[in-house]
Amino acid sequence: MPVPEQPITGDFGTVLELFDATVEAAGEVDAFVDGERRITFAGWGRAADGVASRLASMGVGVDDVVGISLPSSIDYAVAYQAVLRLGAVASGMNPRLGPSETAHILERSRPRVVVTDADLPGSARRLTVAELREAEADQVFSARPRRHHTDPVAIVWTSGTTGRPKGAIFDHGCLEAMAQAAGPLSRPGDRRLSPLPFAHVGYMTRVWDELAHAITTVVIPSPWTASDALRLIADERVTVGQGVPAQWQMMLAHPDLAGTDTSSLRIVSTGAARVPPELVRALRTTFGCPVVVRYTSTEACVSTGTALDDPDDVVAETVGTPGSGVEMELRADDGRGPVVPTGEVGTVCLRSRAMFRGYWREPELTDEAIDPEGWLLTGDLGRLDERGNLRLAGRSTEMYIRGGYNVYPAEVENRLGLHPAVQKVAVVGTPAPVLGEIGVAFVVAADGAEPTLAELRDWCRVELADYKAPDCLVLVDDLPLTAMSKLDKRALAPAAAEAETAWER
Repeated sequence: MPVPEQPITGDFGTVLELFDATVEAAGEVDAFVDGERRITFAGWGRAADGVASRLASMGVGVDDVVGISLPSSIDYAVAYQAVLRLGAVASGMNPRLGPSETAHILERSRPRVVVTDADLPGSARRLTVAELREAEADQVFSARPRRHHTDPVAIVWTSGTTGRPKGAIFDHGCLEAMAQAAGPLSRPGDRRLSPLPFAHVGYMTRVWDELAHAITTVVIPSPWTASDALRLIADERVTVGQGVPAQWQMMLAHPDLAGTDTSSLRIVSTGAARVPPELVRALRTTFGCPVVVRYTSTEACVSTGTALDDPDDVVAETVGTPGSGVEMELRADDGRGPVVPTGEVGTVCLRSRAMFRGYWREPELTDEAIDPEGWLLTGDLGRLDERGNLRLAGRSTEMYIRGGYNVYPAEVENRLGLHPAVQKVAVVGTPAPVLGEIGVAFVVAADGAEPTLAELRDWCRVELADYKAPDCLVLVDDLPLTAMSKLDKRALAPAAAEAETAWER
């Protein structure tokens, strides 16, 4: 069965209605490639129908929560679709989360069943992977309840870097709107490399998009390695390469790259961290295709992105313009003040049908995040350049005040990242006498380099105000990451405070 030449469209009210249409139009197309396992869209649907029957026998019904704590896999995808067939809500749980984070999610979501092989606290029943695979052959679940565009589909948990994880709720309409804003990342028949945990918003909210375009998802084994990613790009003829900047840097430096056929790639996508200009150029040159950067968050599964024909400086220094159906304003006073002029830093505020509907069982936090007019106050800081591209300046919680002046770490990181002796960098503010707060730069040095504080301060002052130059330098072997592969600045805070004690005032 050939891949449809056009997206699968229709008056679909739910993911399940679209799923049925995809099976009819592209049932024999591979939906997932997972190591030695493959499953077609038709096979995926049949497996999910069987698992839905098993979950129903375990007491799962409409609006119940089912936790899925599995690595990225066909098993995860089958469990997700089985949950939707029951009118229940899938709660994605990253297996890499710590015990306290997992316990909090279980206490907050109170799942009827958890699909996992792990021993978890609480009273929820467990369905193991072996039982899930056995259940794929169970009787087809046929008593689907009637569901609507506004019924919840998934709970996606925040990474917890600013406190306990919060559960962002998405409904069928959110997923449809996300697909409409996918832009150049989605074409019928794409084969998409998937490097992130399936519990991440990047998978949980993309199901409509993947079904509508009959996309084959190629799963990278966990833990991620550059050799696995390169091998899969070649063997599976991947068309959409995805990864955070650090992953692309490792692929470019890997000895297997020279012998890897990457000619199938039509686009390379990255984000979640600063993208150095030299990385953009290297990706375009090496893979011979456009490079795009996407800015998203757990709450806003689609926000802004660069265009296919944007020059290297736009891809490296901005996160582009809003996607289809996305409104954006930059406002003062943590997002509750007036819109700031072009060029000034403000809080990024977004509004779209694709954004989350609220936090699971936390209405007070929902009211803090979404204003009465439906705008999401992201907590991210940024400014618009003269071309309308968004330049991020970090989180509002990361901004520090040095001697009465606001310093946005992302601006300093972007400048330091251009220094030839710097491979990776993170800037953290920490309390200090007299000045109130100072900036500590954590730097992973380039091979053979030994950057000094004076050298980096001089480098910063060429382009930035002198008070933005870092006051302390800490050389590290690597930067800490969260379970979602994002920079973990909370883990750097103790070292930043320690560096301040040695600061030469």
